[in-house]
Amino acid sequence: MKSPHKYIHRALEAKLKELFNHFPVVVITGARQVGKSTLLEKTFSELQRVVFDPIVDVESARADPDLFLGNRRPPIILDEIQYAPELVPAIKRLLEKDRSPGQYLITGSQQWGVMKLLAESLAGRAVFLDLEGFSLTEAAETTSSTSWIAAWLENPLALTEGIKTPSTLPFTLNEQLWRGFLPEAQFVPRELIADFHSAYQRTYIERDVRQLTDVTDLNLFSRFFRLCAALSAKEINHSEMGRELGITPQTAARWLDILKATFQWFEIPAYSGNTIKRISSKPKGYITDTGLACFALAISSPESIVSHPLWGFLFETAVVCELRKQCRLLSTSPNFYHWRSHGGAEVDLIIEWNGSFYPMEVKANSRPSKSDIRGLNSFRNTYPHLKINKALVVAPAASMYQLDENTFVMPWNAQIGDTTSCLQP
Repeated sequence: MKSPHKYIHRALEAKLKELFNHFPVVVITGARQVGKSTLLEKTFSELQRVVFDPIVDVESARADPDLFLGNRRPPIILDEIQYAPELVPAIKRLLEKDRSPGQYLITGSQQWGVMKLLAESLAGRAVFLDLEGFSLTEAAETTSSTSWIAAWLENPLALTEGIKTPSTLPFTLNEQLWRGFLPEAQFVPRELIADFHSAYQRTYIERDVRQLTDVTDLNLFSRFFRLCAALSAKEINHSEMGRELGITPQTAARWLDILKATFQWFEIPAYSGNTIKRISSKPKGYITDTGLACFALAISSPESIVSHPLWGFLFETAVVCELRKQCRLLSTSPNFYHWRSHGGAEVDLIIEWNGSFYPMEVKANSRPSKSDIRGLNSFRNTYPHLKINKALVVAPAASMYQLDENTFVMPWNAQIGDTTSCLQP
């Protein structure tokens, strides 16, 4: 168990510093308790910091934002700015007079309201960074290493060189997925993990959700959250979700938007490619933390995960979330898709980058075989005109090995040395 007083370095630190050296405002967004405040405190320990509150008008920032900013000159950290939206126009007025870099570091936990206002008002002056829970390299405290996704996108054929699996992960696969990847969940004693997630979910729903929208039945919304956990890594059907809870498809879609706006849920669109064959056009949805999903599904221990009917979907959720975290470090973010034909063939994830396509399957068994790559082969056959690179099957495998001329099996916790330049901001 790591010491709760020890700071775990985040992979985005170098990119954050570089951006602050070139832009007047850097905005860190992400769900509650992903470590936004801690990241800024540790990376910019010399700067003054103000934390805003939904109840108390800290230093009259809401009542008189111009006076507040006049008394708190940059550089400064403005934490949880969604509780002081009046500051945004005042910041804009100041930046119209002085656009020098390195003035404001801002955090926020929602994409609606003030965060949208920031993006619109400070266009060209503010850059946004999304922070999520720990990645595998962060959990293993090996953030200096290059992610394997960067190596794969740059040169798939060379990926096998230098691949290793980290031996310093603090927990087994089962326990890591059960705990999830929120920073605090790495330090809480095992017997208190359920209490941690219970408090997180209750605070999220009663504070964040209530602030964002007029949900009148919070208990029903809690059931909706649990339903979403059960549907993670599956195609989204608003009508079916509505029928499960007795709500309209429109309400289900609106509530999903709330989850997305508070960084608890994301979706991956379907890839079509204008093929003449019939394919699904529904997006796949994912909850952003497997620990929250396990709690919502009443999974009481790490040992219970593997036998759970949703084990494969939970593992896929963890892998796709990890890839999103790794791709945050790339100079240009790739596009993510999934693919499924009406005949049943499917590919869990397709990454589009620089005009090439990189298909990927996620399998929750330690020794995937050729029978697991039928969807990958079907995708190649359906789109012979596309530039489709080597495919990966990501699994809890002990080592990397080749399945056929186009497909490799990759350990889910693979790591590679600093051999590429993709991570440079």
